[in-house]
Amino acid sequence: MTSQKPNELAAIIDHTLLKPGATEDDIRGLCREAREHGFASVCVNPTWVTLAASQLADSKVKVCTVAGFPLGASTSITKAAEARDAVENGASEIDMVMNVGALRSGFEDLVKGDIAAVVEAAGQGVIVKVIIETALLNRDEKIKACLLAQKAAADFVKTSTGFSGGGATTEDVALMRETVGPAMGVKASGGIRDRTTAEAMVAAGATRIGASASMAIIKGEDSSGTGY
Repeated sequence: MTSQKPNELAAIIDHTLLKPGATEDDIRGLCREAREHGFASVCVNPTWVTLAASQLADSKVKVCTVAGFPLGASTSITKAAEARDAVENGASEIDMVMNVGALRSGFEDLVKGDIAAVVEAAGQGVIVKVIIETALLNRDEKIKACLLAQKAAADFVKTSTGFSGGGATTEDVALMRETVGPAMGVKASGGIRDRTTAEAMVAAGATRIGASASMAIIKGEDSSGTGY
C-alpha cells in the first residue's frame, strides 16, 4: 500500500466534530484547522452550520452536516426538513442516517423513499451521503442498503455514525465498493484514528474518510481519543 502525503489525505477527510458538548470556540477551531490543512469539509451538527459556513466562506473547504442523526429513526419529512434547512444555512454536503430498523424489517420502499426525500430536499449540487450503520447489519443487509441508496440517487454510502458500536472496517468498505461500483462514493467513518488505518480504508475502496482524529491522522500520530 502506497503511503499518501498529508495534504493528499487531508483532501479526502471530513474533519468532524459531532459531540453534543462542542462549543462555539470548538467549531471555530475546527474550521481554522480545516482551512489550514485543506480538509475536504468540516462535519458539524446542524446548529453550527451557519457559523461554519461563515468561517469557511472564502475557502475551498465544504460544510457538511447530518440529518436523522444518530439513529436514523425520524420520519422522512423530518430528515428532508433538516436537509433543506441545512442547505439554506450554507451546507453543501448532507450525511443522513438510513432508517436501519426499516431495512432490517424488509421495508425496502420505505428505505429508498426516505433517502430519495433527502436527496430531493437537498437539491442539485449538494452531496448526500447515506450512513448505513454497518455494525448493525449482516452482509446481505449491507448489500441491500448500498443498492437502495444507489437507486435513490445518493452520492455516497457511508459505514457508520460512530455512535452505534463498531465503526468502519476494511472488509465493509471493500464490500460497499464492490456493491456500488466505481462511480459512487464510499465514505469510511467510525474509529479511524491513525494514518495507517485511514490509508487502509482508501486501499479498500473509500473515497472519503470521516474522522474526529483528523489532525492525528495527517500528522502520522495515533489518537487514543474516542468519537465519530
